[in-house]
Amino acid sequence: MADGPTITTIAERAGVSIASVSRVLNGLPTRQETVRKVMAAADELGYVRNAVARSLKSRRTHQVAFAMADVGNPAYLAMLREIQPVLKAAGYRLVLHSTDAVVADEIDVLHSLGERYVDGLIMSPLRVTEQHLEMLAAARAPVVIIGSVPEGTRADNVRADSRTGVRLAIDHLYALGRRRIGMINGPLDTVPGAARGAAYREALADLGLPYDEDLVRIGDFYRAEGGRAVAELLDRVPDVDALMCANDLIALGALDVLRAAGKRVPADVAVVGMDDTDLAAASWPALTSVSLGSAERGKAAAELLLDRLQGGDREPRVVTVPPRLVVRASTAGTAGAGTVHDDAGRTERKEGGA
Repeated sequence: MADGPTITTIAERAGVSIASVSRVLNGLPTRQETVRKVMAAADELGYVRNAVARSLKSRRTHQVAFAMADVGNPAYLAMLREIQPVLKAAGYRLVLHSTDAVVADEIDVLHSLGERYVDGLIMSPLRVTEQHLEMLAAARAPVVIIGSVPEGTRADNVRADSRTGVRLAIDHLYALGRRRIGMINGPLDTVPGAARGAAYREALADLGLPYDEDLVRIGDFYRAEGGRAVAELLDRVPDVDALMCANDLIALGALDVLRAAGKRVPADVAVVGMDDTDLAAASWPALTSVSLGSAERGKAAAELLLDRLQGGDREPRVVTVPPRLVVRASTAGTAGAGTVHDDAGRTERKEGGA
């Protein structure tokens, strides 16, 4: 094949029509199975696509962006591991943005969609401002938001149910006999911080436990901040017997400080994290954590975006991934470790709040 593979030879190898190959290579809406066949045949035959010419002709780049607050956070890495293969199978490259949860950076990413440097965007903002909503309403390319957004937002949305997740954790700690349950949270002006803080208060009230401000510390979603907040809490409430931490990184910081203070986990203080990242199972002791389905949320977001990119014309969809409590040694010792409490299944609807 001296002249190299052609559309005709790719069509023959893939078992599809020449028109189908042309549509795929020019980035036009095509069935996902057809895209997979054509891309596999093109790779086998060594076909080199002229991306510049193709993007000029079709106004498509075959690139998708994923913007997240912190590329070092294992929860986002779990999302990334599911987003990448879904988009790659359909012929899209992934561009990453780590915004450090800076609103101006996220607005800039949304604004740059007008420059057509990518065909679509998956974004997971910690804060959702009026600017976000205005930019989403005017977006020049499909956008999927991972995280809760207000009712009626004009973007597909994949969200966790962290309120139910906190309740699963508090109920678990209460069942273990813990009554001085502290909360180490991230900033309350963030979507997860506000939801998890409110859920903590609601759970205590439902169980008949008083809300004590000395048992609550607000820091940030990082290990060092978690440790600092726990040290402050121990100074005020040395008899705290359980900690609900707003994510696993905070919980790891809590374990560091409890260990240094001579507190036994879980005998003296039981600890629960959120996200159930890889770090939870690898920590010492292994960390009980609320899984918010990071991997499942990433996959769902990629599938929603791909549907839009392939011509899906419909009202915005909201997908909610239910939480699961994974019980490990930080609350249960060796007994009961690995137990999972969950609300099985994923719910989907057109509009609505978390």
